[in-house]
Amino acid sequence: MAVDVEDELRSPQGYEMGHSALRGLEKVEVWPTVLNFELWLHVLADPEGTLALEVNALLAAGEPITDTIAEDLARAYLPKARLEAQVGEASDALSDHLGAVASAIDEAQGTTGEYGAQLERARRRLSDGVDPKSLGRLLTDLSGATDRAYAKTKRLEERLAESSVEVKKLREALAQARQDAATDGLSNLANRRSFDEELKRACAEADAKGAPLSLALLDIDHFKTINDTWGHQTGDQVIRFVASVISRVGAPPRFAARFGGDEFAMIFAGEPAGTVGSELEDMVAEVRARQLLRRATNEPLGQITLSAGFAERSSGEAPHALMERADQALYTAKRGGRNRVSGAGEPSPAATAKSAPELAPAASLASAVNGARARVLRALRAG
Repeated sequence: MAVDVEDELRSPQGYEMGHSALRGLEKVEVWPTVLNFELWLHVLADPEGTLALEVNALLAAGEPITDTIAEDLARAYLPKARLEAQVGEASDALSDHLGAVASAIDEAQGTTGEYGAQLERARRRLSDGVDPKSLGRLLTDLSGATDRAYAKTKRLEERLAESSVEVKKLREALAQARQDAATDGLSNLANRRSFDEELKRACAEADAKGAPLSLALLDIDHFKTINDTWGHQTGDQVIRFVASVISRVGAPPRFAARFGGDEFAMIFAGEPAGTVGSELEDMVAEVRARQLLRRATNEPLGQITLSAGFAERSSGEAPHALMERADQALYTAKRGGRNRVSGAGEPSPAATAKSAPELAPAASLASAVNGARARVLRALRAG
């Protein structure tokens, strides 16, 4: 099963993952450039994914991983590089369209200037008096100039219309690229980076409006056992099922994300803890009631259950402090037997107070305690 690289690197396993990537690069004699290192981290995170298969196929064929090939792989498989490439392509296409439009405008302006000059000459001749024969030629010349000016104006209108359509397509393509870069590929929920940005934004908005805000963290119970028993593909099936339930409950204006691995997060803007707790209870019950079958063999997978912890934000509470309280509530639900929802208590005054030098030792102690708690929680989840 694929794991979130950013999330994995921010864990005790991150160092070993980094060492493994370097050992892998050295083994196949690929230079440890920043881009190659990132590619190998993604290969390690998803050894059965399309990037890993492509890299292995290149190596098996004796193809060296040059800088050019690495850049091609990054554009094809790494979200950030793919987005940058799509933005670059869209920018080039937009420049081409704007150049064509500018040329058409210049051409039309030239024609308009010529037409205006010809009209001025005709006005002067008419004011000086012309014989009928000369008047006929003058009208013929004016008619031809009018037709040419109309044709150039029509051409400009057509180019503008074409460019308008193309620009609309480019805007849609860029919007889709941005959406892809912010979306977890397995669950189709927002990814961790997008979640971090949204939580900061939601906290700032809650303070500005004086509105409530709640955060929930969810975790699939005994997920390691599911993977070990049925395999990673079935594990992915379970994640997609749980994500579909979370996606429905967490539809806008709520915000749902795959936090990493088998963990999920939900932001409830403008909703108090009581409402959130009720929604989570219903969601946990819905997941528990469903009987999943393994797609490959149609075997029943047994009961799938969720644990959830949530916290209502206090005014001015920092995002990381809110996260810690929601995580503590999730830990309580796990320790209490799993398959349940637990709410966090009120935050301590220090959680919303401004940081001060004399609080540094306490903050260090809190960090150590939270780190130990996180390790215990991971052990519980692994069980």
